[in-house]
This record gives sequence, structure tokens and C-alpha cells, in this order.
Amino acid sequence: MAELNVDLVAADRKVWSGAAREVSAPSADGQIGILAGHTPLLAVLRPGTVKVSTAPGQVAVEAQVSGGFVSVDDDVVTLVVDDLSEVGGHAGTRA
Repeated sequence: MAELNVDLVAADRKVWSGAAREVSAPSADGQIGILAGHTPLLAVLRPGTVKVSTAPGQVAVEAQVSGGFVSVDDDVVTLVVDDLSEVGGHAGTRA
């Protein structure tokens, strides 16, 4: 199965980077679910929870964000957040 290349970056540091199966993020227009092959996208993030999953039911990172933006292009997902808290998760490569 195709994978996403994901970078989660806060204003002061890279929080997480690695391959993922799915990303869920709170956009200004509603929750976004991103899988491999997603159309190009640039969206503003509202406060909420960002989740990055490496396999079904396996959350690599879960974080509360205060806002920011998400960019998707050619299976590369970049999340740039203003501030985040409660970073958790179980797998993946932490930056």
C-alpha cells in the first residue's frame, strides 16, 4: 500500500517525521482525513487534534494544536502548527 511522507512541525521544533498511512487534522472547514493519493491541498488548521497513523488502529502521534496549516502534495503531508500540547503516540520516528 502507498504511504504518506509526513512532517509535523511546531514553531520551535520538528515534532515528528516519518511514513504514515493516514493523517487526520482539524481544518477551518471541518476535519480532514488524508490518505495516499489525496489531491493537492492547502488548508488552515483550527484548534483540535492532529493524528498520524502508521497502520490501522496504530497512532504514531496525537497532539492538540492551536492552529496552523496543512499542505498535501504528491503524498507529502506537511503540518505546520502554531503551538501544540499533549503529544502522545505509540510508534514511528520522533524527530
